[in-house]
Amino acid sequence: MMNIRQFEHSDAHAVSELIRNTIKISNTKDYPKELMDALVNVETPEHVLERASWTHFYVVEDQGKIIGCGAIGPYWGKEDESSLFTIFVSPEYQGKGVGRAIIDILEKDEYFLRAKRIEIPASITGVPFYLKMGYHFKNGISEPDDEHLIRMEKIQQR
Repeated sequence: MMNIRQFEHSDAHAVSELIRNTIKISNTKDYPKELMDALVNVETPEHVLERASWTHFYVVEDQGKIIGCGAIGPYWGKEDESSLFTIFVSPEYQGKGVGRAIIDILEKDEYFLRAKRIEIPASITGVPFYLKMGYHFKNGISEPDDEHLIRMEKIQQR
């Protein structure tokens, strides 16, 4: 039974391990190994706690085990724009609705509801999923930028 809840400080180690494992298994097919190794080294429990300090961070559990995570926060401090961050689903749970559940909870969050525009700094690996979730390429650019990310967005009609 899946449960989605807000991140707690005590989740930092498990979330860090989830992110690192997912990068090693899922993202290495789209990126050079050296780049993914460097990213794995950054995704420490301390880095997760730092991200959680300024975002609304959620985790997905299955029988008490953290199997997914996602966060939403202001886009460079703006009130009318937000960004989605740190969306990861454990490889063995991918394709089973966990990512959709994370997007659903993030799109109910106050940072999403107040925003006219939501941006996702997406990995190449995540692009097909975000397209299914209604996000589009920012400025029509579908190639990775100098951070190896593809900027995607959703404009809210009010």
